Amino acid sequence: MKILLDTHTFMWLEKDVALLSAYGRTIVSHPDTDLFLSHVSIWEIQIKLSIGKLNAKLPLNERVTMAQSLNGLQLLPIKLEHIYVLNDLPLHHRDPFDRLLIAQAVSEGLPLLSKDRKLQAYPVQVIW
Repeated sequence: MKILLDTHTFMWLEKDVALLSAYGRTIVSHPDTDLFLSHVSIWEIQIKLSIGKLNAKLPLNERVTMAQSLNGLQLLPIKLEHIYVLNDLPLHHRDPFDRLLIAQAVSEGLPLLSKDRKLQAYPVQVIW
C-alpha cells in the first residue's frame, strides 16, 4: 500500500507515533506500506519553523533524512499536473498547503493519512 502523509501525520510519526490512530499506526508500521511525504509538507514545516510557529531540536533537512532512513520515507515532488488539478477542486478547504496535498493525492491516486476531517469532502481516500 502507498500512503501520502499529511503534514501533521509526518510530524506525529516523528515525534510520538502514539498520536496517530491505531489504524494509522498499523498502516505506517506495516512492511509493505510505502510512505510518501510531499515537498508541500516540507515547505509548510519550514515556513512554520521560520516564523516561530514550530520548534525543533534538529534542522528540518536532518529530520527528513532521518525519516527516510528509519521509515523508508519517499519524497513526492510538486509536479505541474498537481497544480493544474487545483482548478477542479471545490473550495471546501482554503488552506493552500492542504489543497495542494489533496491535488497530489488525487493526481497520484494515493490515500492520504490525515486526521483532518475537512479533507473527506474531496475525491480522495482519507485514512485515519
